[in-house]
Amino acid sequence: MPLDVVDLRNFYGQALGRVARRFVGRGIRARWQDVHGLRVVGIGYPTPYLGLFRDEAERCLAFMPAAQGVVKWPSDRPVLAALVDEDELPLPEAAVDRVLLVHAIETSQNVGALLREVWRVLAAGGRLLVVVPNRRGVWARIDTTPFGYGHPYSRPQITHLLRETWFTPTGWDEALYVPPIPRKWFLRSAIAWERTGHALSAPFAGVHIVEATKQVYRAVPARRERRRLVPALDPVLAPSPGGVPG
Repeated sequence: MPLDVVDLRNFYGQALGRVARRFVGRGIRARWQDVHGLRVVGIGYPTPYLGLFRDEAERCLAFMPAAQGVVKWPSDRPVLAALVDEDELPLPEAAVDRVLLVHAIETSQNVGALLREVWRVLAAGGRLLVVVPNRRGVWARIDTTPFGYGHPYSRPQITHLLRETWFTPTGWDEALYVPPIPRKWFLRSAIAWERTGHALSAPFAGVHIVEATKQVYRAVPARRERRRLVPALDPVLAPSPGGVPG
């Protein structure tokens, strides 16, 4: 079950949330260094990170699932966020170039349907970037942050999930080696934790950052139209108003 959008917003307004935004955002930006002229969509609660691309992308939208709720984004410009059904995105086929999933698949009620919808709206050659809690990380074991909710994933699990939903993983990164301790004096050492974790390729990072491409040779399953069933009635002969002639 997704977290309430108010809880997500409050987390990113705290010191620990700002640290998470900094290091996860760094990993996202390292994967997508240039999105000039591209159409970018974020799904889940992506707004802390979409600001990285808003000023250079052709279009930048935030879709938040109905079970979670939606907040206005950006706060000082025309709204670019919408409340959606995660398995019926309000976009035509091949409409976007990049999709960012944050606080999405680990709490999705139907992750397979969500990823197939992402596949549908991605253009040929489009890229997907998934930020998902690491099953072996400390953040997934503590429910005081949004990364401690839902279903965390190991590398083999997320690889299998992406391949089952017609994506090919192409790149990996990790972030949040710093333990989720919301003490300001402790968070001063966050940079040291991140540098050490990356240098050692430590397995206890808080999140995986996985990039994948769309498998364009996969066929899209046709959606069956909902038809209104009308009962079939046998014809009946009715007598004419004037009666039967003799």
